[in-house]
Amino acid sequence: MMGHLILRVTIKILFAPIILFALYVQFHGDYGPGGGFQAGVIFAVAFILHVLGFGLEETKKVLPPKVLPWLMAMGVLFYAGTGLLTLFLGGNYLDYDVIQPTSHHHAGQHIGILLVEFGVGLAVASTMLTIFYHFAGRVPEISDEDW
Repeated sequence: MMGHLILRVTIKILFAPIILFALYVQFHGDYGPGGGFQAGVIFAVAFILHVLGFGLEETKKVLPPKVLPWLMAMGVLFYAGTGLLTLFLGGNYLDYDVIQPTSHHHAGQHIGILLVEFGVGLAVASTMLTIFYHFAGRVPEISDEDW
């Protein structure tokens, strides 16, 4: 992949800001538009852009496909674990106020939403990348010349 030098340099420059923007959307989703789903998709887009510039095999070295099912499970466990935490603390499932009951500013709500949205973001990003890896890595049934 020696060609497309400008594209590769541009992708290297944009990769970190895209990840940073995904983190911004992730952790400020409770204050405005955004949250876990949007942040997960933006995070996955950074790696899809990496594939376009450097190839699928190089990106799989950066984020191996065998790690992604673990990240999906961790995302679901963050979500469900937050709900179980609220149950163990004596509240309803995902009743975040019991996380910090003495707070007059609903700090438990803020903590609970951050934990749940982090789980959603992790699950969405890893699921999107898994789907992309499977589609991008498949062998075409017929060659381009046969079209």
